[in-house]
Amino acid sequence: MDVRRRPGAAAADRPTKSRPAAAAAAAPAAAPGDLVLRPPNLRLVLAAMALFLAPFSYLAFVHYPLAADLRRSILICGAISLGGFFVVLRLIPVAARYLLRRGMFGKDINKKGLPMGEITVPESLGIVVGIVYLVIAILFQHFNFTADSIWLVEYNAALASVCFMILLGFIDDVLDIPWRVKLLLPTIAALPLLMAYAGGTSIIIPKPLASYVGVEVLELGWMYKLFMLLLAVFCTNSINIHAGLNGLEVGQTVVISAAVLIHNVMRIGSSKDLETQQAHAFSIYLVLPFLTTSLALLGFNWYPSSVFVGDTYTYFAGMTLAVVGILGHFSETLLLFFLPQVLNFLCSVPQLFHFVPCPRHRLPRFDTQTGLLTGTKDGNLVNIFLRLFGKCSEKSLCIRLLIFQAVSCLFCFWLRYMLTGWYK
Repeated sequence: MDVRRRPGAAAADRPTKSRPAAAAAAAPAAAPGDLVLRPPNLRLVLAAMALFLAPFSYLAFVHYPLAADLRRSILICGAISLGGFFVVLRLIPVAARYLLRRGMFGKDINKKGLPMGEITVPESLGIVVGIVYLVIAILFQHFNFTADSIWLVEYNAALASVCFMILLGFIDDVLDIPWRVKLLLPTIAALPLLMAYAGGTSIIIPKPLASYVGVEVLELGWMYKLFMLLLAVFCTNSINIHAGLNGLEVGQTVVISAAVLIHNVMRIGSSKDLETQQAHAFSIYLVLPFLTTSLALLGFNWYPSSVFVGDTYTYFAGMTLAVVGILGHFSETLLLFFLPQVLNFLCSVPQLFHFVPCPRHRLPRFDTQTGLLTGTKDGNLVNIFLRLFGKCSEKSLCIRLLIFQAVSCLFCFWLRYMLTGWYK
C-alpha cells in the first residue's frame, strides 16, 4: 500500500478523514443494515489453497521422512489453521458492518467514473485476520510446547511483536498517521522480539569471501539485532507500498508465505542439525495459520473487492513474515522471496524521499471507456508493468504481478540449489 495514500489499500479514495458521526450522516447508503457483501470467491481460494498446500503436504508427509512428533505437530497446526480459515470467512461480513458503522470505508479509485467506483467499501478488515491468527497461534501452544520449552519465550515474543503491529496498524487506519511516522511503527513493534531473542548473533561467511574476511563465522553481536530491526521495518513497509490493486496486498503475502512453508520443510528434510530443524519447524507453526487466514481474506479482497484490508493487514503481514524469517534463521532467503518488493522500493525511493514530486496516489490512470489501466510516470511496479507490457484490466495486472512474485520465489529456490555447497 502506498505510504502516501489513505489506509484501505486496493485504492481507497477518501479525500478527507471520515469521522464516525459525519460519515454516517454523509453516506446514508453505507448504513450497516444495508451492507451486503458479495460472497467470497471460494473457487479462487480453494484453487490457491490446493496449489500452495499440495507441494508442502507432499514434502512433509511423503517425500521427506520427518519425525512422527513433528508430523503430528504439523497436522495439529494445520487442523487449527483450517478452522481459522472458516472463522475468518464468517467474521469478515460481521466486522465489515461494524467498521462501516464507524465510518471506516473507502471508494475504489481504479473504478472511478463507474457505478462500482461509487460504492462505499469497508476497510481495515485485516483486523479480523490478525485477531484470528493470534488466537490460533496461542491455542497451538497448548498442543506443542511444554512450560519449560526453550522455544516458548521466543514464540510468545514473536506473538507479542505481531500483536503490537496489528494494534499500531489499526491505529494508523483510524488516525491516518503521516508516512514518516509509519517508518517508526515496526521499530516499536519489533521491540518484544529483540528483547527476548536468545539465538545466535553470528553469520556464516560465504565460502568465496571467507579467505578475505579471515574467518568462516563472524560474530556480529548488537549489529545482528540491528539487522533484525531493519528487516522488520523493511518487510512491513515494503508490502505497504507494493499495493493499489484489488487482491495485490493479500495475494503477494499468500505467495510469499507458501514459499516460506515449502522452504522450511525442505530445510528440515535436508538438514541433520537438530537446532536447524527446530528453527524451521518453529517457522512452520507461525506461517501456516497466517497462510490459511490470509486465503480467507483473499476471497473477499479479490477483484472486484468487497472489502479493503487496510494498513492493519499490510503491517501485520510484514511483521509476521519478518518474524518467521528471523526466528527460522533464513533472513537472506526471505529477502530473495521479497525480490519484487525490493525492486518496488528501489524504484519508489526518489518519490518516497521527495527527490522528485510524489503525488498523493501513485496509481495508474483508469479509462472509463475501455475499462483498462494506463501506466503513469510514477516509480512503482504497478505502473512500470503497465508501461512495459501495455494497458490491461486491473484484474489482469494483479495476476501478472502475482505471477512475477511466484517466479521470484521459484528463482530463489533455484538459486539456493545452484549455490549449495559453493556459497555456504
